[in-house]
Amino acid sequence: MSEQVHNRLAMVRAERKVSRQALAEAVGAHYQTIGYIERGQYNPSLDLALRIAEFFELPVEALFSLRPFRRLTDEVYGRKQ
Repeated sequence: MSEQVHNRLAMVRAERKVSRQALAEAVGAHYQTIGYIERGQYNPSLDLALRIAEFFELPVEALFSLRPFRRLTDEVYGRKQ
C-alpha cells in the first residue's frame, strides 16, 4: 500500500528563500525530484526526508505527514479541525 505523503516543503523553501536547485544540491537529489515531492507526485524516501529536515533544522514531522496538514491560519489562530 502506497500512501501519499503530504508536505510543506514549498512553503518552507519559500520562507527560507532556498531554491529547488540549492536544496537539491544540499541534500544530494535532483532539483526535479524536489518539485515532484512538493507537488505530491513523488514520496521521498525516509533517508531523503530526513536529509531535507536536517537541512532546514526542523523535525521531519514539521515537513512531512501521512495526513494533510492543517491550514497555518487555523494553527496560528486556534481554529479547531
